[in-house]
Amino acid sequence: ESSRIIREDSWFIFSHVYFFYEDILTTTAIRRDMYAALRLPEFRLLLIARLLGDGLANQMLAITLGYQVYRLANPTAGDGGDPTTGAFWLGIMGLVEAVPALSMALLGGYVADRSDRRRLVLITQLAVIICVLMLAGQTFAGNLLQLWGVFGVIFVMGIARGFSSPANSAFDPQIVPRELQMNASSWTSSIWQIGAVGGPLFGGLALTFLGIGSTYVLIAILIAISMLCIKRIAPKPVPVPEAGESIWQSIAEGGRYVKRSQILVGSMALDLFAVLFGGAMAMLPVFADLLNVGTAGLGLMRAAPSLGALFVMLWSARHPPAHNAGRDLLMSVGAFGVCFIVFALSRNFVLTLLMLVCSGLFDGISMVIRGAIVRLLSPENMRGRIASVSWIFIGASNELGALESGLAASAFGVVPSVLAGGIVTLLVVLATTFLAPKLRALNLDHVGLRPEG
Repeated sequence: ESSRIIREDSWFIFSHVYFFYEDILTTTAIRRDMYAALRLPEFRLLLIARLLGDGLANQMLAITLGYQVYRLANPTAGDGGDPTTGAFWLGIMGLVEAVPALSMALLGGYVADRSDRRRLVLITQLAVIICVLMLAGQTFAGNLLQLWGVFGVIFVMGIARGFSSPANSAFDPQIVPRELQMNASSWTSSIWQIGAVGGPLFGGLALTFLGIGSTYVLIAILIAISMLCIKRIAPKPVPVPEAGESIWQSIAEGGRYVKRSQILVGSMALDLFAVLFGGAMAMLPVFADLLNVGTAGLGLMRAAPSLGALFVMLWSARHPPAHNAGRDLLMSVGAFGVCFIVFALSRNFVLTLLMLVCSGLFDGISMVIRGAIVRLLSPENMRGRIASVSWIFIGASNELGALESGLAASAFGVVPSVLAGGIVTLLVVLATTFLAPKLRALNLDHVGLRPEG
């Protein structure tokens, strides 16, 4: 009997040691092979779709809408007009998109966990194409080109975004195996950033040489090609819902799961408050006027953060920031705030571009880590709902951040509002460091090899 117990205990110990070292070897192999996820044909199709649709098209759309709204609200901008008038309406534009997007996000997460996520992505992309063509039609018509008409189309796009963001976030992890999620997250973010670098540059050039209406048509074509790539990816299994669970219970369960995780709540809140107060991307048309650099300079300024983010994301595909992920996340967000403090005080275009590049570099680190946290800590049957909660934080930080920037700029001036936002970001990082010790100590090594718990 003693021999049997010894044999069983020895086998138990040996098996656990074996699987532990197998995990280490698997992780090491994945880290060394920075192209691991790229070897999957469907993942390559996904990257093309993200490059054209989420990267190039969305960034071109953002710069075109911002430029159009700013000029409609302040026709004398650049000719002695008051830039704060246009800044106020740029903030309102963020609110017009944020209200429907954030209102629909939780329902969008529920739908993403109860339906074919690929089909949902295609439907929302088609809706955005229709909206972009409506903007083009308004622009070409001339007499229909009114600020409120543009806002009406933006509102509809916000509804589509409330469904598309959770669906995209839940669909992406279904394409690659769990052990490749960190690598896939780096590549997805990198490709998006390539589009984010090219989008503003192409957008600025298109506005200069083609005009607003033709730029909208070009954007619609890019989204249509993105749709074709997604359509070539095979449909994925629909998660099995909990028996007897109502829609409100299902939505609430996603929120409760996030609430129970200090890591998820801490990382989402950090992004929310940092970008809400620290970002100033919506004010770039105003700074382009202050620096007198025109639409080409505006395109460069819009692309600069993505250039910095692209560099760090390509680096993270080979060297994922997993070991001290929590510490790196906090430090990167703090550095992001410092960049915008210097950006607000700069009156030199080269220094301004440098600070925007650095802000993107530090934001890129936080994006990779936050993306990996959501991917690795989300159960498959709840990915859509958790992604919707995450996107509410992200959407609030971007769109409501644009509103905050616009209102603060109109009340206190553009430069003081951006400067104060950078200082608030540093205070947010300091508070999160003490209030979320689990996030501060987060280590993502080996998390991707097995479900949490």
